[in-house]
Amino acid sequence: MARKVNLNADMGEGFGDYDIGNDTEMLKIIKSANVACGFHGGDWNVMDRVCKQSKERGVSVGAHPGFNDLWGFGRRRIQMATDDVERMVCYQIGALQAMAAANGMKVTHVKTHGALGNICAVELDWAQAIGRAIKAVDPSLIFLAPTGCKMIEVAQDMGLTFASEVFADRTYDDDGNLTPRSQPNAMVHDPDEAAERIIHMIQNQEVVSTSGKHVPAVVHSICVHGDGPTAVAVATKVRAGIEAAGIDIVPLPEMELG
Repeated sequence: MARKVNLNADMGEGFGDYDIGNDTEMLKIIKSANVACGFHGGDWNVMDRVCKQSKERGVSVGAHPGFNDLWGFGRRRIQMATDDVERMVCYQIGALQAMAAANGMKVTHVKTHGALGNICAVELDWAQAIGRAIKAVDPSLIFLAPTGCKMIEVAQDMGLTFASEVFADRTYDDDGNLTPRSQPNAMVHDPDEAAERIIHMIQNQEVVSTSGKHVPAVVHSICVHGDGPTAVAVATKVRAGIEAAGIDIVPLPEMELG
């Protein structure tokens, strides 16, 4: 069983005067922050604030690129040439690198957001575009992606360091993919249930689908979403459960990764 895991959350997804999620409280719980880079959410002030707070808390920061879709929060597919996807992701990584550098920090990983991530999980050419962007900007960046998806395959093929992720507050289908958010059972809101599910995933290196199927899964990192009404309660319970099981929670760069 793993003795060390990472706990991450998507951060900085507000914009201007609008806040989404309780970043301040979540940063007390997690060890790695996936920071929106201005396309689906976030702006220079939001990125700066998250970087400052992350540094104070010893939380590593990563770029969380998505489609240029503030209105739809990056959850709508935008059809693009894969060369455009590559440049779009390079641009967003660079934006966070600048704000991190201004705060004496370094961007350590990349994790795709929303519809962009959903596409890259199953479509090889899109996943390759993300891999090329990472290699072009900084090949030492950790490619954080859902367990068993095309992005993990691409990271291995390209020789990139990668971290395989599972979700504490999402359910899975029989293929090991996340249940679409359009389904009523896509989210897990009960903190005790979320904690119990995560301990099972870590101890057994598998996810259990909504139909009860056991699907093998490599668990390096666990995502807890920060934008729901039960987010802080779920994250708190998940962290407590992991620590009670004798497993250390560390920033992504402190994990032993492929």
